[in-house]
Amino acid sequence: MALNSEVADREIRTTQEAARAKDIKVVVLNATTEAEIDAAFEQLHADALLVQATPFLGSRRDQLVTLASRYAVPAISWNPGYVTAGGLISYGADTDVLFRQAGIYAAKILKGANPADLPVQQPTTFKLAVNLKTAEALGLTIPPSILARADEVIE
Repeated sequence: MALNSEVADREIRTTQEAARAKDIKVVVLNATTEAEIDAAFEQLHADALLVQATPFLGSRRDQLVTLASRYAVPAISWNPGYVTAGGLISYGADTDVLFRQAGIYAAKILKGANPADLPVQQPTTFKLAVNLKTAEALGLTIPPSILARADEVIE
């Protein structure tokens, strides 16, 4: 589990650095159970919510979207599934491409390739999705420049 903690810590630091550059305050709320997510929203006094890319939070998508709606908090995540479920915006690596590449690597390994000989690859395709229904419910207007860049817009 140390790896997940290191990755999460790095993502939090990166987010905090970017926020500082824009004079935005970031509050980190940790949750590892459904009850902790509920409690985090009860104490959340924020203008927006950034859902970190962790397996646990990914598995709690519907709970997070429901709570963001209930508390009228614009929520952004890495996964377009959040937008389909009612989240406001997602931006992240195209998971279809990532899974396809994982399958290609798995096939190579099953055919005898040494995993250590396969090059490390970084995501190169990213997707932006926007839910206009959610924006309207929150009283937000999405700028046309964002809509023009979006790969998916839910109306």
